Amino acid sequence: MTSTVHRTCPLCEAVCGLTLTLDDGGHVTSVRGDKDDPFSKGFICPKGASLGRLDEDPDRLRRPLIREGDLWREVGWDEAFAAVKQGLDRVTERHGRGAVGVYLGNPNAHTMAGALYSAPLIRALGTRNVYSASSADQMPKHVASGLMFGHPLTIPVPDLDRTDYLLMLGANPLESNGSLCTAPDFPGRLKALRARGGRLVVVDPRRTRTAALADEHVFVRPGTDAYLLFGLVHTVFAEGLERVSHQVNGLDEVREAAKHFPPDVVARRTGVPAEVVVRLARELAGARTAAVYARIGTCTAEFGTLAQWLVDVLNVLTGNLDRPGGAMFPRPAIEHGGRRRPYTVGRWTSRVRGLPEANGELPVATLADEIETPGEGQIRMLVTVAGNPVLSAPHGARLDRAFEGLDFMVSVDPYLNETTRHAHVILPPPRVLQSGHYDFALLGFAVRNYARYSRPSLPLDDRPSEAQILARLSMIASGLEGDLDEFVIGQTLAKAIETPGSGVEGRDVAELRAALDGETGAERRLDMMLKLGPYGEWAGGGDLSLRKLLDHPHGLDLGPLEPRLPDVLRTASGVIELAPPRLMDDVERLRAGLDEESPEIVLIGRRHLRSNNSWLHNVGPLVGGSNTCTLQINPADVARLGLNGDAVVRSAKGELTVPIEPTDTIMPGVVSLPHGWGHAGSAQSVAAGHPGVNVNALTDETAIDVPSGNAVFNGVPVTVLPTGVIIAH
Repeated sequence: MTSTVHRTCPLCEAVCGLTLTLDDGGHVTSVRGDKDDPFSKGFICPKGASLGRLDEDPDRLRRPLIREGDLWREVGWDEAFAAVKQGLDRVTERHGRGAVGVYLGNPNAHTMAGALYSAPLIRALGTRNVYSASSADQMPKHVASGLMFGHPLTIPVPDLDRTDYLLMLGANPLESNGSLCTAPDFPGRLKALRARGGRLVVVDPRRTRTAALADEHVFVRPGTDAYLLFGLVHTVFAEGLERVSHQVNGLDEVREAAKHFPPDVVARRTGVPAEVVVRLARELAGARTAAVYARIGTCTAEFGTLAQWLVDVLNVLTGNLDRPGGAMFPRPAIEHGGRRRPYTVGRWTSRVRGLPEANGELPVATLADEIETPGEGQIRMLVTVAGNPVLSAPHGARLDRAFEGLDFMVSVDPYLNETTRHAHVILPPPRVLQSGHYDFALLGFAVRNYARYSRPSLPLDDRPSEAQILARLSMIASGLEGDLDEFVIGQTLAKAIETPGSGVEGRDVAELRAALDGETGAERRLDMMLKLGPYGEWAGGGDLSLRKLLDHPHGLDLGPLEPRLPDVLRTASGVIELAPPRLMDDVERLRAGLDEESPEIVLIGRRHLRSNNSWLHNVGPLVGGSNTCTLQINPADVARLGLNGDAVVRSAKGELTVPIEPTDTIMPGVVSLPHGWGHAGSAQSVAAGHPGVNVNALTDETAIDVPSGNAVFNGVPVTVLPTGVIIAH
């Protein structure tokens, strides 16, 4: 006997619908794309097809572990939580709450538990030492959007299905499936763009699979995207091509700043010929509809926030912001709120380096400083949730050493990995199929409004859900007892009935609470958020609820993106802030780099279709083929440097020996290593058999994008040598 279940794939940002077949024992016998999903329409990638193998990975932890010296002991849940309380009490009684740190990894964006319970856990711990994968990835986009539009999650996305011209920088969605742009079957959507007569231009130091699909690929020196974008802005102004259609502040300031970046000047810095810069600006401004989209390659660079800001400056200047076929603001079923007030960065700073907070977080680039440096506020205890910063953060080897010196560490993670091996207690969440799924974060970046909820496909055994694990940690940290979900529901409803125009203004909290549906606290919270959302029955906009999503297991199409300005803005002025002072100040830093000489060789990262950071390297079918840890290098550099087989890559922070992969798809003077490898000696059997090297042995934790604090992973100066060459230091 078999059963069929429908789920959203939780393995990347594409939110594809899956159809799974399970046998009587809960074993996944097949995974297919859900052809009835109105958004993904049956699309599936190799990661999604391997969901069953990931779910049943024999190396996943089933019970909590407590470390005693170098040995691990399986324990029951009550003993594990008691050990957490004892460790937390010991650290905070001696050093205070400021001695506790939190690190949230990328998978938190892909789980309901991460979305619903991370904030209560942080509040309960009472610390400002909060770090996440965001400052190793997309923080520049949040900061740029917050300063321009008033909220860090008010992020426009390209209207892929209707645009006539797409300029894409530093993104490779044919491998990544998209990022901060939720679009199932991104490849098919790009092919459709071209088939209807549209034009796709990709700017990248590598001729990626996406670049190979494009009408045009433009090589650019790593880390210089902001210069190129300013060259486009300069041309738009110089040739009178601007057609601003929304009320903005700061247009004259941007015009004045752009005068310093004419095409012939930025050409020397970027390697992009001046005539190409001019032509791209004319094409962008002249297209019937167009959008500029840039992602991780531009974020994880020295001027990441300026690059993200200039993306939307161009969308504004060309009249393409907030119109069909341009860059538009999604309207998700669960939407962030917030009153109009100035978005600020740097409400507090890090203790050692004085780096500014952004979105309630400090840069992960300074986490090792805060652990290693003695004094009041030194981090002595760390809580990690679904993260592996030893592999994902800059100068990972230093973090590895720093974690050894912690007084106490707790990890919520299914694996014993490069980071969690330092923990004193590991609390493993259950299998993927034992968890409910709703994409709170990712649907806010969808190229079509859509909602879908997947109930657990399998019952829990004797372990708590991930939501229950994080909720119990929160209660331990707060010293309170009771039901966290009911507390949050009560607070949220009480605020809603007091909010003018909320749709439930003046109603009774008890009445609303009694109307909530759901088998768990997490489901009741989801039902509440849906009903209070823009399509929900309590907001007056429709009848969306948990019950409606359960009645539509393939998902609901909520319609194409629609213009939302000015209502979506949360700036104090109520208009788009085109020239935020914090970014205009950073333009001076950009100008100072115009005449800098480019290093002889720089390092960039890359993504693989059958990988996702460090957490899919233990799935046999996904390892091998093109998904290998090699140094991509141009054949001209291979010959010039006398390389053969392996090469030594050396930076200011460390060195690696790695197999070379000569390819003319990468620019001369640029080398590329993939992200998330370095599993030598891992307890994960498949990963240990294909260890690769950790690229973050080479990256520099002191190199950051100034406005956001984001780590710099692209454009890292390196030396590449044949093996066996010894250089005196």
